[in-house]
Amino acid sequence: MIHTEMLPAEANPALRSAAAAAVRAYHDAVASYPPATLAAVAMDGADGTPTMFVDVLVEDAIIAAATAAGVNVLSEERGWVDVGSAVSLVVDPVDGSANAAAGVPLSCFSAAVVVDGEFTEALTVWLHTGQQWWAARNRSEFTTSGCRDLRGAAVSVLRPHARNWQAWTRVADAAKRIRILSCSTIDAAFVATGAVDAFVDAGSDTHRLMDIAAATVLVGASGGAVLDAFDRPIEFDTDLTRRWSGIVAATPELAGELREVIRG
Repeated sequence: MIHTEMLPAEANPALRSAAAAAVRAYHDAVASYPPATLAAVAMDGADGTPTMFVDVLVEDAIIAAATAAGVNVLSEERGWVDVGSAVSLVVDPVDGSANAAAGVPLSCFSAAVVVDGEFTEALTVWLHTGQQWWAARNRSEFTTSGCRDLRGAAVSVLRPHARNWQAWTRVADAAKRIRILSCSTIDAAFVATGAVDAFVDAGSDTHRLMDIAAATVLVGASGGAVLDAFDRPIEFDTDLTRRWSGIVAATPELAGELREVIRG
């Protein structure tokens, strides 16, 4: 389980409450329902993609906790929940839902705090272990690997699609090592800690804001760079139809090289 008392004193209380609620709801769901039920499509999410039952259970708990703490919530399933606050949480309730439903231990709660439109802090929690990664815009206990060259880089990637097969193959051919974990937020945490040199959506425009919002703070404060392969700003917006091809890298140099390789 998550130990929110281990977070720094300045960590946003609503962020603490939302994370704790997510972990409790996730473990309750896994204990209460079989994998087929957790994986069943319960609704179409506000982002236009199918929503698994496990997502609904966890997101409902998060929204209840966050709104009780007086903050707005932007989440992939319910969309924009506005309580009139200057503070919002951009939340991915269960990143890696398919992993979670199947019992593959690679899924996370992840959220970024937004104050007056600016990302100020972020927290990612590994739902299976309770391990957590927190950072503020100007504070992180983590340091990226410092890798600057794609030829020496270990790169995590989203799975390829027909629409980006060529770009994906260019990245795979150029990198030293490739991994597919199917959990963007844990991939970003691993970049922040130096375990992985980069994580990319190689031009498929799959990423939504909640997939990469926390990374902008966590990796940025740890010495890395987060950008879009096609130079679209990664910014707070309640429009869940927007998509990005996120590049999360240990250094600006590596991020720039990946951008050029993806563009071809």
